Amino acid sequence: MSETASTKSPLNYPQTKKGTVVDTYFGTQIADPYRWLEDDRSAETEAWVKAENAITQAYLSNIPYREKIAETVSTLLNYERISAPFKEGEYSYFYRNDGLQDQSVLYRQKDGGEPEVFIDPNTFSDDGTVSLASVEFSEDGTLAAYMTSTGGSDWRTVYVMDTISKTLLEDKLVDVKFSGISWFKNDGFYYSSYDKPKGSELSEKTDQHKIYYHQLGTPQSNDDKVFGHTAEQKHRYIGATVAGDNQYLLIFAAESTSGNRLFMKDLTKPESDFITLKPSLEADTELLLIKDGYAYVKTDLDAPNGKVIRFDVNAPALENWEDVIPETDNVLSVTTVGGYFFAEYMVDAISQVKQYNLDGSFVRDIDLPGIGSVESSGRSLGDIGSFTGGKDATETYFMFENYSTPQATYKLDIKSGETELVRASSTSFDSDAYTSEQIFYTSKDGTKVPIIITHKKGLKLDGKNPTMLYSYGGFNISLPPRYSATVAAWLELGGIYAVPNIRGGGEYGKAWHKAGTQLQKQNVFDDFIAAGEYLIENNYTSKQYLALRGGSNGGLLVGAVMTQRPDLAQVALPAVGVLDMLRYHTFTAGAGWAYDYGTSEQSEEMFKYLLGYSPIHNVKEGESYPATLITTADHDDRVVPAHSFKFAAELQDKNGGPNPMLIRIEADAGHGAGTPVHKTIEQYADIYGFTLYSMGIQEL
Repeated sequence: MSETASTKSPLNYPQTKKGTVVDTYFGTQIADPYRWLEDDRSAETEAWVKAENAITQAYLSNIPYREKIAETVSTLLNYERISAPFKEGEYSYFYRNDGLQDQSVLYRQKDGGEPEVFIDPNTFSDDGTVSLASVEFSEDGTLAAYMTSTGGSDWRTVYVMDTISKTLLEDKLVDVKFSGISWFKNDGFYYSSYDKPKGSELSEKTDQHKIYYHQLGTPQSNDDKVFGHTAEQKHRYIGATVAGDNQYLLIFAAESTSGNRLFMKDLTKPESDFITLKPSLEADTELLLIKDGYAYVKTDLDAPNGKVIRFDVNAPALENWEDVIPETDNVLSVTTVGGYFFAEYMVDAISQVKQYNLDGSFVRDIDLPGIGSVESSGRSLGDIGSFTGGKDATETYFMFENYSTPQATYKLDIKSGETELVRASSTSFDSDAYTSEQIFYTSKDGTKVPIIITHKKGLKLDGKNPTMLYSYGGFNISLPPRYSATVAAWLELGGIYAVPNIRGGGEYGKAWHKAGTQLQKQNVFDDFIAAGEYLIENNYTSKQYLALRGGSNGGLLVGAVMTQRPDLAQVALPAVGVLDMLRYHTFTAGAGWAYDYGTSEQSEEMFKYLLGYSPIHNVKEGESYPATLITTADHDDRVVPAHSFKFAAELQDKNGGPNPMLIRIEADAGHGAGTPVHKTIEQYADIYGFTLYSMGIQEL
């Protein structure tokens, strides 16, 4: 890389009008001059988006190595990617992408025969913006219900296919959101959705989730509401699971993203009522299986790191729950296959796997090929989990990876415990040329936080290495080491990639999560700031070569840190961020995030705390901010783009320094899932190009 001092003339940003909206919170008046940008259906907002994109693209087009970066990203994405297989009925299914296909194709094969295309999402639309969101098979594998997403929206359309003939049935469901599909015999299935919003479906509040049953061969308008909003209980997220050989329906109902109630109904007694198994929202609970009259459940009730319990379905009261796999010092996730539990423990964000009998007796440790993460058996190329398979399976598959090691597929013999490499990655990325190290640094309050730092071997620690500091820090979500072709591109460009496992995540259980929620949210920002300071103090990089990146809740992380510590980094890259902390709960399903954030209406104390770090409310007049590229999408109905619009407007109006304040708004895209490959290449060429250019690097 070659560098020179960067001299940039101020940009002529679009004129963003200021309105006169003022809200009052506990006697305090808060101006919201850009409230009009929340209207995603207005011609005025549309014109603003076009003007902002024009400025951004004009700026990015002047980066001399933008096409070279696109070529690097494209090359590293252009390899055959095949998921591990999973068995349904008489077929084995797997996902495959030739390399640069916009969407991965679902294939199947029978008894070692030639693979055939089962569902090709690339045929759904000409531009690859309609994706396959999920697919669920009936118990015998002869029927499949699959969901599609248009432009990345969370609203789904459901189609039903006869898998023998590969023909679509007449059944078609629309306006389905935040839903799984759970089959009842071959008769129909349960699913979840909200009432269709009266206003914009991309931003209107949706918070009364309901469970419906769809009987095959009947119109959706006839679907019965099985469970949902009542005057006594309001649930924002509800899921249904049929279990125990189609005898039981279990309902998992939550008011927020953490904690759920559990209900059960005996489907052999259609007139029976639901039984409340767990009335409290105190903990998260998920069903593993029902067998021989016992339900096996993974829960963090009285076990912050998770445990497996069981109860007699005829005596399901909480006092009858008994431990099967007790809680340990490490966070547990667990799946069942072939009559065994496979328990994945997260040890400092690294996977360890143990096999247990259903009575909880230990069978063996599963040998993994190194230090990294296990990935699911292939329901999609993006699903992350553990070993899966049918109740009679004799083998299962898993994928293994870390930041510098691409996914490789392994087969596990369930009886013997022997593992076998089935397919190594065919990527051109030379993982042997890179190294990852995990260290622990100290945050502001003395808390030790792990960070994994990946870079080329032999890298000189002279403080001049372009470094991407990425994290999330919320919603009990963990960031174990996983391979990404786009991260590999950053490494090949000579960059360092650093990921701290900060508080708010799930790496160390519920206590680690709660330490980054509500009135403790500042811990998350402090942990991220301390990670940046560690990298600078130890000469991995310097302020001039440090970039902050995060998406969604991680976008909030970047927005809060860049406004609190504008001197920390040269570049800020908040993606699809939650940036208006006073109003986030008024959009789509945002009210469900209150467990992590609290709300501005909750109390005066909570309002003042949120106001203290809300990114759009903490942009200061005349402050010099890092070069900023905000990224969002016009179909993001998870974190509505108005967050990003308003933040961009504030930065462009108030920034007093020389750095650009730009926003990149992707058309026909959403929160990230289902993004076609060609858009991914374009996005990362822009993001990495902007980052390196802003660091003063003139050529690659």
